[in-house]
Amino acid sequence: MEGSVTLEIKNNIGEIEFYHPQSNSLPSKILNKLALTIKECGTNDLIKIIIIKSKGERAFCAGASFEELTNISNKIEGKKFFMGFANVINAARKCPKLIIGRVQGKAVGGGVGMACAVDYCYATKYASIKLSELAVGIGPFVVGPAVERKSGLSAYSQLSVNATKWFDANWAREKGIYAEVFESTEEMDISINNLATKLIKSNPAAMKKLKEVFWEKHIHWDSLLEERAEYSGELVLSNFTKEAIAKFKNK
Repeated sequence: MEGSVTLEIKNNIGEIEFYHPQSNSLPSKILNKLALTIKECGTNDLIKIIIIKSKGERAFCAGASFEELTNISNKIEGKKFFMGFANVINAARKCPKLIIGRVQGKAVGGGVGMACAVDYCYATKYASIKLSELAVGIGPFVVGPAVERKSGLSAYSQLSVNATKWFDANWAREKGIYAEVFESTEEMDISINNLATKLIKSNPAAMKKLKEVFWEKHIHWDSLLEERAEYSGELVLSNFTKEAIAKFKNK
């Protein structure tokens, strides 16, 4: 039940694949390894382009581990839990290399944040998204900056407020979260490979500078996401949130 994070380097392309048997809901250990792997890819001279993907067919990422969430007992544990995806988002933001996202299935919470933190994201028609945090008494505070940056405040607000609704892949494409949506994973993988193959032939210095330009207005995110994680870590200890989580578990 521990899950995994693997890195395969081939033809100057670094493919990072994460996995957890519970619909790719990621515990802290996996999130920490994912953030570290992204950082390592950024300094590896053998890698020019990064692809982030998950194992499985219909679930890209169901967010952070719900089991860990229910076991939080104090503010320190709460902040540490919510820093999981904060660290992954910031690792993607600060990575000097362009990152392509491969979203083959549904994405929830932190999974949506991850899709928004990459530089170019592909998806299949099965890749619906949902920010379900408000439904369990919290709120998508940590992933919010990444989602708002990609989709705008209006779309982020819709996702945040209508927390039980699945927004389909075409909606996400229209809002800028996905660049392209495909009928099948096979079609998506062909396009990912085509783009990656073109990019590895591009000037690395130009791509690095382009990445800096993409993110130049967000250099304060280290402190911002830490503040958001701390606030979320406090909320999860409230009686309201504990009762909401209990109801959710008993469904």
